[in-house]
Amino acid sequence: MKIWLDGGLQDIESARVSVFDHGLTVGDGIFETVKAVDGRPFALTRHLDRLTRSARGLGLPDPDHDEIRAACAAVMAANPMPLGRLRITYTGGHGPLGSDRGEHGPTLVVALGETVRRPDTTAVVTVPWTRNERGALTGLKTTSYAENVVALARAHDQGASEALFGNTVGQLCEGTGSNVFVVLDGEIHTPPVSSGCLPGITRALVVEWTGAKETDLPLDALERAEEVFLTSTLRDVQAVHRVDGREVAGGAPGAVTAKAMRVFEERAGEDLDP
Repeated sequence: MKIWLDGGLQDIESARVSVFDHGLTVGDGIFETVKAVDGRPFALTRHLDRLTRSARGLGLPDPDHDEIRAACAAVMAANPMPLGRLRITYTGGHGPLGSDRGEHGPTLVVALGETVRRPDTTAVVTVPWTRNERGALTGLKTTSYAENVVALARAHDQGASEALFGNTVGQLCEGTGSNVFVVLDGEIHTPPVSSGCLPGITRALVVEWTGAKETDLPLDALERAEEVFLTSTLRDVQAVHRVDGREVAGGAPGAVTAKAMRVFEERAGEDLDP
């Protein structure tokens, strides 16, 4: 396996990042996960645009899109696989043991790992912790993921693949690595970005392609929803058959969700960089 690290391909066994890298010591970094199908990235332009927005939100220099495109192409060519998780990580670079940044400049890592297609349905749980819709990192895709690690571990302990958060004012927000949609009275709704959720790439495409409404939703909308589904880079559109202890839509993708799944698959197949 080969990865891209600071300007070129390196063997994964010998590639090294400093133990003083700010991404490691204080979580000062951002990332994107891109779906790679037979060596071709999906929606890479949208991912790079969000990477830049996240960099500006943290005060990091704008990432070089041309370099990252070249890095992605090189990594995919060096590691052929039918379905891959292409990870772009961009950190504050070598720095002191504190919150101040050093003068060495950012670190860029691009790596690829093989994955498989997700099941059509999954189970989710809600967790008692909240997203802060007014935080300094709200809406940024940062490497500060420990909160998600804790919540996802709880979901796995309860036989689910995802944990869903409310925000500080009791509204439905998002999952640890996904956006959430609910069907109410036959219409698709998803929390707005102002709820504190990450502006997901797949989320945006589903809103555009299905006409889903961005709506402030109380957390208990999950209890009333006729259907629930998740979106993310590697899930695409995935139906939810159980929320906490409640079976949803008879345990199978409901009609509205099934249509959203078909529409996404068709439109994504027509254009790899929508």
